[in-house]
Amino acid sequence: MPIDVETFESAPEDRLQNGGETNAERVMRFLAAHPDQAFMQSEIRDATDVKAGSISVVLSRLEDRNLVRHKGNYWTLGEDEDIAAYSSMLESTRAANDRFGEEDMDEWVEHAVDDEDQE
Repeated sequence: MPIDVETFESAPEDRLQNGGETNAERVMRFLAAHPDQAFMQSEIRDATDVKAGSISVVLSRLEDRNLVRHKGNYWTLGEDEDIAAYSSMLESTRAANDRFGEEDMDEWVEHAVDDEDQE
């Protein structure tokens, strides 16, 4: 999907990869979709398409923020309240998408109010 040049110029490089998601967001989304399971790094990497050289760093940084935890070779979501809320929101979004269809970001942008129009 194309982006406008303003976004191209102003967005950090990691936001312009992987459909606008950072590697950490992709990992969190994957783990939140499977809150009752733990995965090996290679399984998370394969499921999220995070590069082999990046997955260890991503998981370590998420662990430093208590967003994920690991034991042995396995990783899963952290136990924080915010993680539970994130997981619940993801599950609600998935249920709404199943029932009503996924949102079209281009359609939202088309109908968004421009701040300049508000003045």
